[in-house]
Amino acid sequence: MIKKIDFYADNFRLNGTLHLPKSAPDKRRIPVVIGSHGLLSDGESPKQKILAERLNEHGIAFFRFDHRGRGKSDGNFSTATTYEGRVSDLSSAISTVMEYPAIGKPVGLFGSSMGGAVCLGIASAHEIRTIVTLAAPVRLEAITIPPDIDKDPQFDGMKIEQMAFDISSRLEKICNILIFHGDADEVVSFSNAEELYEKTVSPKRLVRFPGGDHGISDPDFQETFIEEAVRWFADALTAKP
Repeated sequence: MIKKIDFYADNFRLNGTLHLPKSAPDKRRIPVVIGSHGLLSDGESPKQKILAERLNEHGIAFFRFDHRGRGKSDGNFSTATTYEGRVSDLSSAISTVMEYPAIGKPVGLFGSSMGGAVCLGIASAHEIRTIVTLAAPVRLEAITIPPDIDKDPQFDGMKIEQMAFDISSRLEKICNILIFHGDADEVVSFSNAEELYEKTVSPKRLVRFPGGDHGISDPDFQETFIEEAVRWFADALTAKP
């Protein structure tokens, strides 16, 4: 079952979609995973849609949404997009979903690329049971930025400095994390995954995709990602207390 849910963050109306399973595990309130997409993506990300479908099969809800300035959400991408703005978006998404009648704790987060950094930056402020990241950077300086990015049409004149962040000091508070990263990532180097794994707290796991690019375009890697992520979330979110 799919429910369209609009909500607000800093006066921006954001577009969201909640995927609900047919039944909750053991008749309890439904646990949920909330996704945060990459810088140039939106809530229609194929990875998030597949995760939603597979997690529903395990009795877990999934909420995906468009950050401000992307997809069907309010805001001009080039002026509204900042790291702290995306953190505020995700925080509002968590609060909104937790008010939905069928949803209950525990909560998991999924973040792809910049969305992973957003999830890691906000996790300690909420009761988050587990996190799964894909190609997540630890700081802005770790991202390979194309020259003349402000002239690239897909960035719509955005100044990359708007997204400045460094979450390295927050990682020691993060536990129960599954990290995916391709070791040939041309945008966010694999060293970011190594730093995440080193500084976070067990239980944790790092899945390295040999020769994998930033978007994990290899179909075999994509299937591995989905299978392992779903298993990780199911183990963390549906286990009896």
